[in-house]
Amino acid sequence: MRSRFRFVFIVFYVTAVLIFAVYLRSASNLIFHKLYTISISQNRLKQQLGNKQLRLENLINPVAVSQRLDEQ
Repeated sequence: MRSRFRFVFIVFYVTAVLIFAVYLRSASNLIFHKLYTISISQNRLKQQLGNKQLRLENLINPVAVSQRLDEQ
């Protein structure tokens, strides 16, 4: 009787550990996916910022300003 109780306990314990492992794996995949998505978005924003900085520098550099003044 006691060995049967131990066997049932071990089966439930192993089942619980496996279910918990599957939960951790799915949570890990979800977190990885969110981080990857955020990283892509962050890189896109950095590229946009770089482009805007280049446009601003082209507007305010001395050569461009003098050209616009000559056109007027």
